[in-house]
Amino acid sequence: MPSNSQTHTLQVADLKDHADNTFDLRPDAETCHRIASDLDLLSLRKLSIKGSVQPNGQRGWRLSARLGGTVQQSCVVTLAPVTTRLEEAVIRLYEPLIEEPGESSETEMLEDVSMDPLGRDIDLIEIITESISLALPTYPRSPKATLGDTRVTEPGKVPLSDEDIKPFAGLSALKATLENPD
Repeated sequence: MPSNSQTHTLQVADLKDHADNTFDLRPDAETCHRIASDLDLLSLRKLSIKGSVQPNGQRGWRLSARLGGTVQQSCVVTLAPVTTRLEEAVIRLYEPLIEEPGESSETEMLEDVSMDPLGRDIDLIEIITESISLALPTYPRSPKATLGDTRVTEPGKVPLSDEDIKPFAGLSALKATLENPD
């Protein structure tokens, strides 16, 4: 399959049964901005996904790819921008549905989380968005971000510090008292 930098979908009917169907997608700035907006990112740059789709079983397909991108998120402590480079292996298995679900019917979840129902096409932007979402740091922190000491107590009493709460803090105070009985 020829590589086209702006083709976002792979048509299942066009996939070859006895060959690797390669793709190399580098989304344009507008698409990167849309994905960043959907994932609440400050920015998304240098985004690419490169891989292939091979037959898997009698009627299924296996997508293997390498995803790369640079994301910028807000620090959870300071809200300063935090930049992270993502390099992820992406594997998806596609199997045809036995029957098309109707509007009122229930659909059972597939047991294998890497398996997706096979439709008429494979949407690479959907795969990129899902893969980035799963790979993002949950709580991005700037290297300069620090949490201050938390001191809570009743009015008029001396608050406990983090050092006082440590299990051996009392032993070091006892040791100091024993060494200097004055």
